[in-house]
Amino acid sequence: QVQLVESGGGLVQPGGSLRLSCEASGFTSDYYAIGWFRKAKDKDSESISCINNVDNSTHYADSVKGRFTISRDNAKNTVYLQMNNLRVEDTAIYYCAVGPPQHTSLIVRRGGVAGGLDVWGKGVLVTVSS
Repeated sequence: QVQLVESGGGLVQPGGSLRLSCEASGFTSDYYAIGWFRKAKDKDSESISCINNVDNSTHYADSVKGRFTISRDNAKNTVYLQMNNLRVEDTAIYYCAVGPPQHTSLIVRRGGVAGGLDVWGKGVLVTVSS
């Protein structure tokens, strides 16, 4: 059974940086992507980034491209989201989730609603405020 545990959320000023971590365990297949998704108050969920386990390709929504970087440490079974130049509108609960590679990459590139994913973490709150 796949389990995901996020960490690293917190309060940061506009222009600041945070790094989120997603520790994953329990995979029985190599065919998946791990992504980061967020849900702000009174807004739909948004797919923002993912890394494909099959070919290590990475994908980003336009809203975070150039500011956020996804990476992985296989030895630690952890996926990271480095978030730089944070904006007030980045305030949200951030979740990592696992899904089929093609579907996950597609919703991320579209910045679409986070759906059709298999396993979710519990989420961490990121607050960007002065």
